[in-house]
Amino acid sequence: MTTRDIRTSTPITVCDVCGRTLLRGEREHIYLDGGARRLVCELCTARALHEGWVREGAMPEYESGGGASDRRRSLFHRLRGRRDPAREPEYEPDDRPSLLGRLRSRDDALPDEGEPGGWDDHEPAPVAAPPPARRPRESAREPRHVRAIPTSDEQKFAAAIEHFNASEHRRTVAGVARSLGMPTVAVLPVQGSPGLVAVVVSWELCWYRYEIDLSEDAPGVRVVAQGYELDELGEGERRPNAVADEHGALSLSV
Repeated sequence: MTTRDIRTSTPITVCDVCGRTLLRGEREHIYLDGGARRLVCELCTARALHEGWVREGAMPEYESGGGASDRRRSLFHRLRGRRDPAREPEYEPDDRPSLLGRLRSRDDALPDEGEPGGWDDHEPAPVAAPPPARRPRESAREPRHVRAIPTSDEQKFAAAIEHFNASEHRRTVAGVARSLGMPTVAVLPVQGSPGLVAVVVSWELCWYRYEIDLSEDAPGVRVVAQGYELDELGEGERRPNAVADEHGALSLSV
């Protein structure tokens, strides 16, 4: 009787930064190191950027070298177009009226005192209306954006879970759960940081620790630690108070 080798169809992916083999369902990111493509896990994306690697698809596309000169040339054409030749006076410099001629034309337009329609010595001269009073300018004040942090732990946990379910980390939890089963989920506050909430998702073979900062304008979910032994977690981090469904979405236990 001959034996047959049983091989899984799932390819083995290794992070090019830390050398760790990615778990099944864990998402890898592709970075460019010069002309080489690198696979990076979620925990090493910051280290990849520090090394000068560029995430694939994030490089901006630049126009050809003549685009900048064309844009500058078009700007000059627009500025020159503002000076419309039709608006310029249609007389030569020699035909322009002199200053003395303009003063004489103004004197001819004024009525004499002795002619009808002139000003009478007994009538008061017209008084120009005073200019309107200017309103004091109000100092421009920049709007202040202050984000309110929930006061109770239950409200903090509910807000943190809402941001977690809207992030891409939910798919990581769902992928690992398909191989290792449903995880143990613990949501707890971080001591010394009122707006910081920790979410610990653990299985028998691995665990993830996430943090959500509710004091930020746009709270994001980030992975702060990962391990393979449950003994590395604290007692409170192994005490579940939330559950995960088959899609990786979390909810507080009733």
